Amino acid sequence: MFSYPAPEKRVIERVSALEHRYVTQCLDYGFETSKGSEFCTRLEKSFAERLGMEFAISFMNGTATMHAALEAAGVGPGDEVIVPPLTMSSTTFVVLQAHAVPVFADVDPDTFQIDPASIRERVTERTKAIIPVALYGLSPDMDAIMQIAKEHNLVVIEDDAEAITNTYKGRQIGTMGHMSSFSFQSSKHLTAGEGGMIVTNDETLANNVRRFNSLGYAGVGSRKGKITKNDIQDPNYSRHVSVGFNYRMAELCAAVALAQLERIDELVQRRIDVGHLFLEAVKGCDWFVPQKTPADCTNSYWTFVAKLEHTGVSWHQFRDAFLANGGDGVYAAWKLSYLEPMFANGCPVTHPAYTGTYQNFAPGLCPNAELVQPKIFQFKTNYWNWDDAEKQAEILYKTIRQFS
Repeated sequence: MFSYPAPEKRVIERVSALEHRYVTQCLDYGFETSKGSEFCTRLEKSFAERLGMEFAISFMNGTATMHAALEAAGVGPGDEVIVPPLTMSSTTFVVLQAHAVPVFADVDPDTFQIDPASIRERVTERTKAIIPVALYGLSPDMDAIMQIAKEHNLVVIEDDAEAITNTYKGRQIGTMGHMSSFSFQSSKHLTAGEGGMIVTNDETLANNVRRFNSLGYAGVGSRKGKITKNDIQDPNYSRHVSVGFNYRMAELCAAVALAQLERIDELVQRRIDVGHLFLEAVKGCDWFVPQKTPADCTNSYWTFVAKLEHTGVSWHQFRDAFLANGGDGVYAAWKLSYLEPMFANGCPVTHPAYTGTYQNFAPGLCPNAELVQPKIFQFKTNYWNWDDAEKQAEILYKTIRQFS
C-alpha cells in the first residue's frame, strides 16, 4: 500500500450544468445566420485571452488545424516538414495533405519528446517547417527548437493536442511557436466531442489560417469568422480570394468547448493529481520508469506514461497481470508513423517539385523511438471520481510488486 493526499474535491463532472446551459442557449437561437457565430467568437476570444495570445481560430478538429497552419505558412510541393515518429500519425498526415514530405527526427529516450539534435541533423535546404508535439502533456525543448528555426528561417507549429496549461521554463505551452494547435477531441483535457484551435501572434498567419479554414472567403480575417449578410447581398461581391476548406467549428461544439474552457483549471488539475498519484505508485521501482519531466517544466498528464525496462517481463505479460488484478484497459504507444503500412512502399505522396532524397522509411531510421515505443504503457488520467483513480493506482502498485 502507499499513501497520497486526496484532493479536496473527490468527484468532478466531465460535463457539467454549464455545458448543458450553453448548448441550450445555442439551440434556442436556432442557428440564425443573423446572429453570426456567437459561441465560436466567444470561444476564440476567451481562448486567446487565456493563453495571452493575439489570435485564436476555431476548427472542426485538431488535425484540420495543423493542415491549415502548414498552408498558411506557405508549405507545399517540394517542401520538407520535420516531425516526430512517436505520436498520433495525424501529425504526419497533415504534411502529406499539404503535398509536402515528412522528415522524421528521433526522440529523447527519457522524455519521449522530439530531440532538437536530431532535428538539426535532418534540416536541409528544402525544410520549411517543424511540428514538435507536446507528447502526453509535456513540452518539448522549445528554446532549442526555436533557435534551429531562427537559424534556418523555419516555421514552428506546436502540436499541443495532448497538452494545455503546462509550462516550459515558466512559459505556457502554445505560446512559443509561430502557431500552435490544440484539440477538443473526446479524450483531451478539454473536449467538445470534436474541435480544435489555432493560436498565433502573427496577424498575417492568422488571416491566412482563417481564410483556409473558411473557403477562402474575402470577408473573413484574424478576428472575424463569418462573412456578413450585407456582403453577400451584392451580386457583384467576389467571395473567394483563395482556395480554402470548410474546416470551421460547429456552434454546438463551440458552446461545449467554451464551457470546458471556463472550467479548465479543475479539469486539468484532476489529470495532474491523477498523474502524481500514479507517480507515487511506481516510486522506487527501477524497471517501470515514468516519463521524465525536467525540473524546468510542468506536466499536464494527458496520460500517465511509463516504460517497461524489466528484462524478464514482456509488455503483454505486464498488461495481462494488470488487467487480471482489476486494472482498466491500458494503451500502448502508437506504432511509429514511418513503420505504418502506408509507408511500406515509400512516401505515400510524391510530387515532381520535390528534388530531395526521401528517407528510408524502415527500421533504423529513429533508433531511440524504436527502442522506447514497444516498452511504453499509457494509463488513463481522466478519472473524475477520485476513488476510481486511487483504486487503479493501488492495482498498478500491486502489479509492480508482483514482478519485483
